[in-house]
Amino acid sequence: MSDRLDKIPVKHNRFSVEELAERNRLMGLEEATLSQPMRFYSEDELDELYEQDPLTATRISRDQEMAKRKLNAARKPDPNAPPPDRDALIEVLQEARQILLKDGGDLELMEVKGSVVRVRMKGNCVGCPNAVLDLKNVVEKIVMRHFPQVTEVQNTF
Repeated sequence: MSDRLDKIPVKHNRFSVEELAERNRLMGLEEATLSQPMRFYSEDELDELYEQDPLTATRISRDQEMAKRKLNAARKPDPNAPPPDRDALIEVLQEARQILLKDGGDLELMEVKGSVVRVRMKGNCVGCPNAVLDLKNVVEKIVMRHFPQVTEVQNTF
């Protein structure tokens, strides 16, 4: 049985930090910084590049994600900006609701306290291990895109 398993080819899609660093060194590439202009590639472009050169595509994807995180961390809301209008916020949350409703989840606006928006996730979101990811990657991104003065979206129970 183990002889058969040894003959099965294994496709490796992930690369270690060392492999990526070595590839960068050999190619003369340095880490992207915010002071350098950086081209952001679309998912389709990265998929196409991955077919040709998986290490470079992985490096670019990683660098883009790190640059996005730095940009988001550098973003400072205006402390004097008024909190978002409740009705406008409810309208924006409808976009997030439509995404959550596809999986049986839902949410409702509970309160706006300063620059923090509190929502209650309902339906299948309750107890779902992906609810935290949905809150940050869906709800929070949609709200912050429309209301830059919002610093965080929290789930209340």
